[in-house]
Amino acid sequence: MGFTASILIALGLAMDAFAVSLGVATGGQASDRRSKFRLSFHFGVFQMMMTVLGWLAGNTIHNFIADFDHWVAMALLGYVGVNMIRSGLKMDQACYRSNPSKGGILVMLSIATSLDALAVGLSMAILAVPVVVPAILIGVVTSALSAFGLLAGDRLGKKFGKQMEILGGVILLGIGVRILASHLNV
Repeated sequence: MGFTASILIALGLAMDAFAVSLGVATGGQASDRRSKFRLSFHFGVFQMMMTVLGWLAGNTIHNFIADFDHWVAMALLGYVGVNMIRSGLKMDQACYRSNPSKGGILVMLSIATSLDALAVGLSMAILAVPVVVPAILIGVVTSALSAFGLLAGDRLGKKFGKQMEILGGVILLGIGVRILASHLNV
């Protein structure tokens, strides 16, 4: 696989993480530098690791994962998205009591945005493509686009407030529905 193809794949995989970063930041939930770094770093690392795990697994677990990965992604993104929408509708409440760049929410978001990378890794194994360079590129591009989404979302959230939190929640739900629909061929 060439460098250009690897970059294009990385950009495609990073779009979910970018949109989630944008959505989280619009709610003002990841407003400090540490939170932004944790989110963008974990999104990149999870994308890279899932690509490698998919490659290692090859055809072995593809049939097992393919049956439910889209449901998991929908549930995780739906949970976070609904909380953001609820929070946006309540003027005095944040969507999370704690920062989504820590603990369980961070892991849920990282897994939800990286399930497609697992499938890409499986495809690379089937095609006998070496995984190291593409996986690193996927991780770096995802981290960079996530950081950009967090910065842009932070600015939008400060300018438009709770409306952007609602929009962020709708974006997350939309991503979940898109993932589900693409796997169910709707």
